[in-house]
Amino acid sequence: MPLKLEIITPERTVYDEVVEEVIAPGSEGMLGILPHHAPLFTLLGSGELRIKRGGMEQAIAVFGGFMDVRADRVTVLTDAAENAEEIDDQRAQAAREAAQKALELAAGSANATEGARAKASLFRALVRIRVSERRRRPR
Repeated sequence: MPLKLEIITPERTVYDEVVEEVIAPGSEGMLGILPHHAPLFTLLGSGELRIKRGGMEQAIAVFGGFMDVRADRVTVLTDAAENAEEIDDQRAQAAREAAQKALELAAGSANATEGARAKASLFRALVRIRVSERRRRPR
């Protein structure tokens, strides 16, 4: 039985295909989903969602949300998602550098909110870079 995967953001459907396996960043760690998986509804963390299809692996950056798993369907509702091909490497590197500078500035400040915001920005940039690098690796 095939496994239908849908990844949906508030703006668009990012992915809608039949796949063999989904490996998603759950809030408590990575989750592997195969056809006939037990029903599951879980929070997603931010990270790299990997899709196996036709002997190939594809990566998508996801940033929070929920995952609903049924025997033959996985639905991911996420705040934001980007296919590896959509990620601008230079922009992701620039965002990483800016977040690192903001984190350094926040370390000298008593404002915990600024530090948390900088950490979140850095993590998002690192996820984008990791997903983009996976696209360039030979399979």
